[in-house]
Amino acid sequence: MRIERVGVIGSGLMGSGIAQVAAYHGFNVTLVDIDQARVDAAIDGIHRRLLREAERGRITTEDCEASYQRLHGVADMDTLNSMARVDAVIEAVVEDLEVKGSVFRRLGEVCTPGTLLASNTSSLPLSDLAAASKRPERVIGLHFFNPPWALKLVEIVSTASTTDETLTDAMRFCEKLGRVPVQVKDTPGFIANRLLVPFIFDAIDLLDSGVSSAEDIDNACKVGLNHTMGPLATADLIGLDTLKLIAESMFEEYGEPRFKAPTLLRRLVSLGHLGRKTGRGFFKYAE
Repeated sequence: MRIERVGVIGSGLMGSGIAQVAAYHGFNVTLVDIDQARVDAAIDGIHRRLLREAERGRITTEDCEASYQRLHGVADMDTLNSMARVDAVIEAVVEDLEVKGSVFRRLGEVCTPGTLLASNTSSLPLSDLAAASKRPERVIGLHFFNPPWALKLVEIVSTASTTDETLTDAMRFCEKLGRVPVQVKDTPGFIANRLLVPFIFDAIDLLDSGVSSAEDIDNACKVGLNHTMGPLATADLIGLDTLKLIAESMFEEYGEPRFKAPTLLRRLVSLGHLGRKTGRGFFKYAE
């Protein structure tokens, strides 16, 4: 299947980042959210990021403006009628099975039969979303990493119903996006989060028990383990509320204590300290 027009549902950091990557690599992108102000702000943010890349010489000014012109924002989250005209859809809404399920039910109603339906879920059962669409053979997981414009990895998640054609279409699409795809079966956490979440939780436990400071825990991992970013800063980047939702999904599936959200994480979420997006998490960030 030839993919030229891409729909992205959800204009948050992940959705807008995926839209940016798709537009930069030549796809016409329709970005959808619940109101026009939110969509416009997301597209403006994409434009600013592209301009910074051009100023740093990483992309040309022409590519920056061409990418921006390929972006179109629509506030039709309730109906998703704009998705009737695209070749592939990537859902990037909140990590909540009920919310995502409602999106896929609507996509099954409005999209053309051959449309590739993808979810950016990081932990939820893709099979449930595939079933909700009533066209499970064309549903696949495309789990991008944060921030999508910088990190190349995409976990391609297939279910028992995913056809070989759908998998091939997804692989080719990711390659055209300049991403590095890895294949994984539909299992909570997939590859990266199944390894990463317990690692982050161990770091949180070290902090909460007073073994070391957040700065020293992260520095030990960066310098001693050659990680680009420490586990606590990574948690702040993911979003502590998102991390908590991922953990709850994985703990429900596996029932293993290593996937249970630590008390300190839950307290920070309750206080609204969600990481970079709120200016405070395990670290404080300048506004």
